[in-house]
Amino acid sequence: MTKAMTEPASPKEAEDTQRMLEDIVERAKSAFEEKNLRFTQLREQVFCEIASIRGSIGAYDILEKLAEKGTRLAPISVYRSIDALMEAGVIHRLESKNAFFACRRHEHGKKGRPIFMSCEQCGSVVEVPAQGIFDEVKELADSVDFTPKVKFIEVSGVCASCRDKAKS
Repeated sequence: MTKAMTEPASPKEAEDTQRMLEDIVERAKSAFEEKNLRFTQLREQVFCEIASIRGSIGAYDILEKLAEKGTRLAPISVYRSIDALMEAGVIHRLESKNAFFACRRHEHGKKGRPIFMSCEQCGSVVEVPAQGIFDEVKELADSVDFTPKVKFIEVSGVCASCRDKAKS
């Protein structure tokens, strides 16, 4: 289910990957501050495990990764951290996989709601601005006097990288 970020091929790539993770963590800290939430050490650890994955990761996979690093927790501790991370808007849940991924688009309010595109082969997940789709769902629902409760839309398929590998 989980896909680690690609192993860096060079020290420069390793440095860039580390800097990217640090930037993502700083944005998460800011998001917590904006919402007057505490970004505890445990929440940061859980977030780092999620953010270091290209795709999505399940709660028990997070538990396992933290245990490998010497932090043994009860599942409820990870779930509480996940709930706080979702409340702050720094991670999202893929309903179809019951797994979580780090939000890399922090301008949702400005560009509207995204849809999630998940690769069935490598597990990568991208967010694509798609407010128009949500507007159309609302319009269609209104036309039949229905109240939708759509939070997110997931689309599964094959990413360009996996498609290109298959052609080789």
